[in-house]
Amino acid sequence: MRGLASRAAEVIRVDAIWLSVQPMDMRMGTDTALARVVAVFGAAQPHHAYVFSNRRGDRLKVLVHDGIGIWLAARRLQQGGFARHGLAQNQALSRAQFDALVLGLPWQRVGEAGVITVL
Repeated sequence: MRGLASRAAEVIRVDAIWLSVQPMDMRMGTDTALARVVAVFGAAQPHHAYVFSNRRGDRLKVLVHDGIGIWLAARRLQQGGFARHGLAQNQALSRAQFDALVLGLPWQRVGEAGVITVL
C-alpha cells in the first residue's frame, strides 16, 4: 500500500492553491464543482487546487485538475470552523496557509502576514 500512496502523491501535483470567497453547496459532485470553478476562476488550470467552503464554514471541498482528470476531496470539522473571515476576494494560498486552513487554524497569520515587527 505504501508504494500506491506515494505514486498517487506523484500524480496529484499542485503548483497553486486558490481559495474562493463564494461558498459552495457541499452536495455538488465533480461536474458541478468543476462548473463552479470555471465560473468563479475563469478556468480550471492544470496542477491547480481550488478550495471552497460551505456557508457555515465547517466543510471544505477541494477540486484539483491534475492535467488529465479531476480530483474532488471533502473535509469536515467536527467542532469549530475553517477560518475564512476578512476575505474580500479569491486568494492564492501558500502550501503552509493551506495546511493551516484544513486544520481549522488561522491561515491568514501564516507566512509574511504573521511576521512580528513591533513589540
